[in-house]
Amino acid sequence: VLGARNVRPVHGGVAFTGDWALAWSVNLESRLATRVLWQVAHGRYRGEQDIYKLAYGVTWAKWFTPEQTMRVYVTARRSPLKSLEFITLRIKDAVCDHFRAVRGERPSIDTANPDVRIHAFLTADEVMLYVDTSGEPLYKRGFKHAAVEAPLKENLAAGILRMTGWHPSEALLDPMCGSGTFLIEAVQIALDIAPGLGRRFAFESLKTCDEAAWRRLRRAAEGRRRHATGLPIFGSDSEAVQVKRARINLEAAGLADMVRLEQAELTERTPPADEGVMVANPPYGVRIGETAELAAFYPKLGDALKVRWAGWRCYFLSADPELPKLIRLKASKRTPLFNGALECRVFEYQMRAGSNRREKA
Repeated sequence: VLGARNVRPVHGGVAFTGDWALAWSVNLESRLATRVLWQVAHGRYRGEQDIYKLAYGVTWAKWFTPEQTMRVYVTARRSPLKSLEFITLRIKDAVCDHFRAVRGERPSIDTANPDVRIHAFLTADEVMLYVDTSGEPLYKRGFKHAAVEAPLKENLAAGILRMTGWHPSEALLDPMCGSGTFLIEAVQIALDIAPGLGRRFAFESLKTCDEAAWRRLRRAAEGRRRHATGLPIFGSDSEAVQVKRARINLEAAGLADMVRLEQAELTERTPPADEGVMVANPPYGVRIGETAELAAFYPKLGDALKVRWAGWRCYFLSADPELPKLIRLKASKRTPLFNGALECRVFEYQMRAGSNRREKA
């Protein structure tokens, strides 16, 4: 849609080719990406010195100046080198030595809030160097004020919504809304709001940023926003403090009027429509905590779904592999996903009258 070429899956992400305007657009528009990296070098290595030489030979002054601060990040997959910390130090030295040679001064290091982030990825015998065009991860949309103990990343929420096949004309309910992540992402999808409009990006500090062109791109995205009232998007939670957090975050995003919020227990509430999509990140040892409480909660949830929610497609993200056994329903799909480093599954239940009950042997 945005004009990327040569799109292909790679380990840990997706590679594509395009110009700087495309990089800006992906940062602004992608609901699923975590960050956008611009590759600046690629080569083979046998030892640390090969990586140093590759990094030293990059014309870093194309992208930033020694007056800006920087930080280097290194990840590896099957690399024979023993210390990633030492590789990080060698790449940092190479960049600083390069600037000292060509400019007579070197950039400072800032590990907390650098102007420029340099990423290196090592395989068994290859190294790729990137300039980070995003800065803070893209799931940080820039407006959340109230957090929860077990946050759901915004790009994961957007991906799950896409996976459900939900359309903005359908009713959508998050009955365990927490900080409101599913609700905010759903409203942004329904109103065609670019997810990056509430934040800044690292590329804005790079020398390659054409400020006038970037402003035009942002204005075009802002002008595309749809205006609507009465979206069929609903949120609830059994805890008043969670409903308050969701409301605070919806207000911060300017979307509070788009969602109907209430305090309600899922096992007792009634559907807001005859059919729709339910999506939730239910407790799996974080918000309820104790195994005994979960063992009591999940069967009640299964009973409520069977009694009240015929006609709804229900999706639950959980790191608990025992959920289907406890909920006593047969999942029509189980999709593996990661919420950060936590391996989870999205369990799909197509609720139909008289179906989905797990039969006894």
